[in-house]
Amino acid sequence: MPHVLVLNASYEPLGVVPLRRALVLVLENKALCLEESGAFMHSATCTIPAPSVVRLKRFVRVPYRGPVPLTRRALFARDGGRCMYCGGVATSVDHVIPRSRGGQHAWDNVVASCRRCNHVKADRHLLELGWRLRHKPAPPTGLAWRIIGTGHRDPRWLPYLQPFGADDAMARIDGISA
Repeated sequence: MPHVLVLNASYEPLGVVPLRRALVLVLENKALCLEESGAFMHSATCTIPAPSVVRLKRFVRVPYRGPVPLTRRALFARDGGRCMYCGGVATSVDHVIPRSRGGQHAWDNVVASCRRCNHVKADRHLLELGWRLRHKPAPPTGLAWRIIGTGHRDPRWLPYLQPFGADDAMARIDGISA
């Protein structure tokens, strides 16, 4: 099912919801459709364009948001789905400094890797193998990463995410993917 970007009344990105939830918000007059996806939803009596971006009519106060959560999906989004050792298609998660040697499960120590590199590296340091990382791992920053980290992306969302760091995030993803 397609997903829809939800913006606060101040155009701040709040999150991504399924299309059905976004349609309910629009039909209950709680949100306005800013961008349409090009698809249509049909009922017995009418046809409604499916939204791609909606903006809430009333401002919703968002509690303090800590750092972006370290999830597999967000990690693969940060690394562009590519192995940080060889550049191949990433299928697993690897700790740069192995946990067995005191490494932490944190953004600056976790990278996406292909199965082969992860197996060869095992619980060794990069210096022991003579390997180098393609990019230094770092925690993602900005509100746009909360959206990009969900794994759902739509090019129509970019203008609404640009003021919140989407250009940096997308450049980082595209630069790693290339």
